[in-house]
Amino acid sequence: MTDEELWGQVRAGGSEAFGQLFERHARAVFAYCLRRTGTWAVAEDLVSVVFMETWRKRTSVVVEGSQPWSLLPWLYTVALGATRNHQRSRTRYRAALGRVPRHDTDDDHADDVAWRVDAETRTRAVIAELEKLPAGDREVLEMSAWSDLSQAQIAQVLGIPVGTVKSRLARAQRTVRGAFVEEAL
Repeated sequence: MTDEELWGQVRAGGSEAFGQLFERHARAVFAYCLRRTGTWAVAEDLVSVVFMETWRKRTSVVVEGSQPWSLLPWLYTVALGATRNHQRSRTRYRAALGRVPRHDTDDDHADDVAWRVDAETRTRAVIAELEKLPAGDREVLEMSAWSDLSQAQIAQVLGIPVGTVKSRLARAQRTVRGAFVEEAL
C-alpha cells in the first residue's frame, strides 16, 4: 500500500495502517532526530514524540505533496518542531542549573563521566560544524544531505519557496566545504 492509502486509513482511525507507516518511516525519522541532537536516547524519545503527535493530529491534518506521495516530508516537519522544542527545553534547563549554587565535594563523580559511542562522537563533531551555520541554512543542508529530500520537499517541510531552499543550500555547502578544507590544512 502507498503512504497515501495508509494515511487515509489512519485518518479513519486505522491503528494497523499507522503501525505500517511507523515501520516504514521510523528509521528515517530516528536518523533525522539523531543528526539534530547527536544523542541516541534523545533521538529515540523524539521519534516517539513525532509519531505520538502524528497520531494525535491524524484527523485534522491534510497532507499534500508531489507524486509519489509520501508522509515522510510531513513527519520531518513534526520532527523539526520536536527537535527545536527539545533544544529550547535543554537551553532553559541549563540556564536553571546555572542559577543553582554548586557545592564542591570530594565524592567520586563516576556519574559525571560520559560514555560515548564512536558514532555519537563523530555525529557531535559534524553537528558542531553545522551549528556554525545560520539555522535556516543548516536545516536545508541537513534535509538535503541526510534526509534525501528534494528541494521541493524541503520547501514544503519548511514552508518556504524553492528558490530560498536553493540559495540556502548553495550557501551552506560553500561554508561547510570551506570549514572542512581549512581543518584538513
